[in-house]
Amino acid sequence: MPFLFVRKTSHQDDLIKDQVRNPSTVSVKSGHLKPHSVASSTMDALKSMAASHKLLSSSDRRSSHGSPKMDAHKPAKLDVAVESPPLVSYNTPANSSGALYSSQLLLDVIEPEITVQSFDVELSCVVSVKKPVHQHCPGCASKTTSLKKLQFAPEPLPLKKGMHKFPFSYLFPGHLPATTKSDLVSLEYKLNGVVTTTTGEKIKFTKDIHLGRSVLPGNDKESVRVFPPTNLTARVNHNPCVHPIGEFPVSLRLSGITSKTADSIVRWRLRKLNWRIEETQSMVSPACAKHSGKLGGEGKGIQHEDTRTIGDANIDYNKTPWKSDFDAGEVDAEFMCHINPSKLPVCDVEAPNGLKVSHNLVVEMVVAEDWSPKGKPNQVTPTGSARILRTQFHLMLTERPGLGVAWDEESPPVYEDVPASPPHYPNQGMTDVDLARIGGELEELHLDPHTNHLSHTAAGPSSGLRTSMVRPVSAGSNSSAELPSYSRNRPVLDVDDLLTGPPDTRRESVAVESEEDIEVVEAPSIRR
Repeated sequence: MPFLFVRKTSHQDDLIKDQVRNPSTVSVKSGHLKPHSVASSTMDALKSMAASHKLLSSSDRRSSHGSPKMDAHKPAKLDVAVESPPLVSYNTPANSSGALYSSQLLLDVIEPEITVQSFDVELSCVVSVKKPVHQHCPGCASKTTSLKKLQFAPEPLPLKKGMHKFPFSYLFPGHLPATTKSDLVSLEYKLNGVVTTTTGEKIKFTKDIHLGRSVLPGNDKESVRVFPPTNLTARVNHNPCVHPIGEFPVSLRLSGITSKTADSIVRWRLRKLNWRIEETQSMVSPACAKHSGKLGGEGKGIQHEDTRTIGDANIDYNKTPWKSDFDAGEVDAEFMCHINPSKLPVCDVEAPNGLKVSHNLVVEMVVAEDWSPKGKPNQVTPTGSARILRTQFHLMLTERPGLGVAWDEESPPVYEDVPASPPHYPNQGMTDVDLARIGGELEELHLDPHTNHLSHTAAGPSSGLRTSMVRPVSAGSNSSAELPSYSRNRPVLDVDDLLTGPPDTRRESVAVESEEDIEVVEAPSIRR
């Protein structure tokens, strides 16, 4: 029985002593109480006072233990702002480019000024098994693998009051497993940050990073199953990629249900059809160095496997009837399958540490054998023989891709024929032309885009316009018939030629030529 210590004030002690020493004073003043009644009243008073002190002390104890503790004052706060979209690795681990994580670490300094001694950030993968080799051993239950470490303050860093940003990014490789939480294992990615000041105060921060995986759906897959010793063959058509939420169609065709003999017909009638989706989890619990002797050496573990049903249904013939064609010997059925989200399904994953989660679609059919004479198909007689046909198909449970794209597809396109620098033009230089040969008519010079030859268009004496080829002046001779020579050191025009306008010689020549072509004839000469 616990002891109760009651604290009493000096006034209460004096009052109790007076009542114990002089019990007759009460009876004399009242005149109605007897000595034994006075003693009983005194004892009642003592009990009531002790009870009040007991309640007071118990309430004090409850308030002291139940009150929340005040956190110690921190000179700064550490947080993170994620800039990248949700992390999703697209396609299978062998064909995935990974996911890009980009964020800003926010260090909010509350004090006027602090000096950061160290600022360490670590991105790690934490694997925790639910069934370790040793139940109470932290080394057997959890394993941490560091993915990236970064130190922002290799030397003391003074920071003033306000918000300070530190960038952090990491490219998750495509082979890394997605975040998984199952009954056997938990795989998580964590971002940890620790800021240590020169005064010895530590500011810690932890954030969980969710990495998903999405496999793009492909074409439907057709699988064929044979059930010996019968001639029954099942063809199942479905999409191998399914999602935790939603339905997917499955079509089934059962052939070979009719076999004919010389005098009878034997056929199998589909009586019952059901399906279920099974999830199989497998994990190897490793042993730490301390408990590795239990398993016969270091590097060994205990494999655990668990199988559960995450979706099932019986196909009702009245709601979803199947078609039976006994002449062709086929049964066609179409139904919808789905996963129960309340079962908390786990997407497909496989890791080198022994973690594996897979899914299978199991289809069960119950067929019964009937016999009828040849030529009388309506006279059916059950033979009493029945079979259960069970088959399974692999499913890949993955998250929906949504509207997201891989990180490498978000960057601008890069073409093979276009380099990063501006395009390089060939050094063609400039063509030297003799202005005296063309009469100074610069406006009539034309460059043929196909042959790169200069042509000169001018007005002729009879036709009005004439075109002539202009041969460039070579370096050696003015009458050379070689290709145009290119030179950047010999300018064609100087500054004065550019400032002055072109000579107006074309109009004068045309006017003179027109006068030479006109002849004045008198009227008498025409009559002759």
